[in-house]
Amino acid sequence: MKTTAKPGAMLKALRLRQGWTLAEVSRRTGLPVSTLSKVENDKMSLSYDKLARISTGLEVDIGMLFAQDASPASVALVTGRRSITRAGDGRAIETHAYGHLYPATELLNKRFVPIVAEARARSLAEFGEMIRHPGEEYAYVLEGAVDLHTDLYAPVRLEAGDSIYFDSGMGHAYLAAAPGVCRVLSICSGEESHLIAALGQESPPAAAIEGAAQPSPPITKAGRRRAGNS
Repeated sequence: MKTTAKPGAMLKALRLRQGWTLAEVSRRTGLPVSTLSKVENDKMSLSYDKLARISTGLEVDIGMLFAQDASPASVALVTGRRSITRAGDGRAIETHAYGHLYPATELLNKRFVPIVAEARARSLAEFGEMIRHPGEEYAYVLEGAVDLHTDLYAPVRLEAGDSIYFDSGMGHAYLAAAPGVCRVLSICSGEESHLIAALGQESPPAAAIEGAAQPSPPITKAGRRRAGNS
C-alpha cells in the first residue's frame, strides 16, 4: 500500500528524544531553523538530499525517518534479509519538482537508497536550486523522457530504457521532457545510506539551501557525456 511519509514527525520525535533544540539540529545538519520548523510542522516536503543531510546530522539511518515510531531499530547482521515492495507501494513524499516513492523503508543500514521519482518540473526556473548529495547515483528512465541538468555538463536527454551513472556531488535536476508521466528509478549511494554512527562520518557542508551560498562538495570523478550531446 502506498502511504504518505511523515519524516517531519519522526524528526521532531528524534529531536525531542535527544533533548535537542531546533538550533542544535540546524548546527548538525546545516539546514536553517526555519526549514526544520516547517518540516516538523508538515509545511514543507523534503527532497532526498535534505533527508540525507538530516540522516547524517542526527546519526540515524535514513530509513528511520520513514518509521512509525522513534524507537531504535535492531538490525541483525546476517545475510539473507529481503524486502518486497509491491507495485504502487512504498512511502511517498511529494515536492513541487518530484513525486518520490521510497520502497524497502523498513530495512535499515542499506548500502544504497532506491527511489522511484516522477519528474514534474519542466524548466530549471520551475525546478529551483539543483540538488546534490554525497556519493553516486544511477538513474534508469521507466516512462516518458527526462532532461538531466548538471552543473558540469550540458543537459542530456534520456528516454525510456536509457540510463546514466554519475557523481551526485554535482548539482543535478531531472526535468520532465515528454508529455504525460516521466518516471525514473534512481539508486543513490553514499554514507547517508549507512548507519552514520558506525561509520563515524561527519555531516556534509550545507549547499545552497534557502538561497544561502555554500561551497560545493568535491567531485571525485566525472560522468560521461552521451554521444551526440554537447
